[in-house]
Amino acid sequence: MFMTELTIAPIKRLIEKAGAKRVSKDAAEELAKILESKAREISKKAADLAKYSGRRTVMKKDIKLAKKELIR
Repeated sequence: MFMTELTIAPIKRLIEKAGAKRVSKDAAEELAKILESKAREISKKAADLAKYSGRRTVMKKDIKLAKKELIR
């Protein structure tokens, strides 16, 4: 068992909305781990961008730019 910030039910719904008829708990947990890891990566980059811009507040534009740089 692992602990994540993301709860399993919404992750299962995302997978179902993508077309799956049924989703195992293990599958939802694995996707939650992946999404959380990517979210941490984007958040770190966004925080660095805000700091570089002389701000302490991460803004929408920081998240968008971080996503653009990290996810291709």
